Amino acid sequence: MKILFIHQNFPGQFKFLAPALVQHGHTVVAMTMQKTQARTWQGVQLVPYSVSRGTAPHVHPWVRDFETKVIRAEACFRAALRMKAEGFSPEVIIAHPGWGESLFLKDVWPRAKLGIYCEFFYRRHGADVGFDPEFPPSDEGEVCRLRLKNLNNLLHFDLADAGISPTHWQASTFPESFRSKITVVHDGIDTETVVPNPRVNLTLNGTLTLTKADEVITFVNRNLEPYRGYHIFMRALPEILRRRPTARVLIVGGNDVSYGAKPDAQRYKGLSSWREIFVAEVRPQIPDADWARVHFLGRIPYRYFVALLQLSTVHVYLTYPFVLSWSLLEAMSAGCAIVASDTPPVREAIRHDETGRLVDFFDVPALANEVCALLDDSAARQRLGAQARAFAQATYDLKSVCLPRQLAWVDGLGL
Repeated sequence: MKILFIHQNFPGQFKFLAPALVQHGHTVVAMTMQKTQARTWQGVQLVPYSVSRGTAPHVHPWVRDFETKVIRAEACFRAALRMKAEGFSPEVIIAHPGWGESLFLKDVWPRAKLGIYCEFFYRRHGADVGFDPEFPPSDEGEVCRLRLKNLNNLLHFDLADAGISPTHWQASTFPESFRSKITVVHDGIDTETVVPNPRVNLTLNGTLTLTKADEVITFVNRNLEPYRGYHIFMRALPEILRRRPTARVLIVGGNDVSYGAKPDAQRYKGLSSWREIFVAEVRPQIPDADWARVHFLGRIPYRYFVALLQLSTVHVYLTYPFVLSWSLLEAMSAGCAIVASDTPPVREAIRHDETGRLVDFFDVPALANEVCALLDDSAARQRLGAQARAFAQATYDLKSVCLPRQLAWVDGLGL
């Protein structure tokens, strides 16, 4: 088959599926907005394209998001017309529709089957919006903006022949009218690469080398922000550091935002990042000697990220009810003893006292207590880590579980 992938930041969630389809003999092309000189990636032909305009400065704020998606969709549409004129005609299109690019592709290739990656459908209740009372919407019209934010999703439902979603809870956020078209298959975790390693060591700043003999608490976000519980973790640190005088805390994540809003500089007296805001909040409670054991690593290369998970004595993962992070499942694959928030879709992977420990997202003392309890109990850490890895292998393994099911889903689209 000729298969076309659409993802603004290709490969994104398709980094395993697209090359696997090449290996199975399909012609695979990917359209991407990433600037690249490369013509191919792992056998996938790359077709970069770009937008020719930006969002209008005075557009109504409730429709700004949709206008941005339409601009991207038009750019993708016109690039697709050029591809069609050159003779390319896919049987199957697989798209992450979240940025809007795939909105008009069935108008270019009406006979192509369209499969979409169903990551999240915004809800007024029961998910991320309104979950954290500390950060209420700044405007009562937020509910209106949110309804319009789903326009892109809703328009895709009329176009798509099938959907694929990484977790059952994420699939459940979609309207019932489309849910029957969604197959739940995770993107997959390479459990042969992310493995426990008792001999691991990691050197920080060229001076401090840590091994499994050290007590290490790890916390990982793409960006340090409330959506992923950074504020809750930071508020637990003073008590954890007080009770664990030799523990090292390794924090991975950038200073931007991935999902939530940027901080209001006026509310936070000019502080411009969530990292700064919550450091400023807890730092007066932490003596200098203890603060020296807290290490902000920023964003790190993947090989160091794996080593960090292998090094971890206790790993903490917190999130609003939202998209499940790969990092949690990779921590499970590495055999980490995990303390996680009792929120969907975390409960699909972490079963309390079986594959980790669950705590109420907002309960800072409970988080500190659970982390310290696991640090005190090596037998529990070993048991939970082993069971977490076994669950990851049985449920999320790339080669034996997820990729075969993804390939079957694509084959079904092509029928």
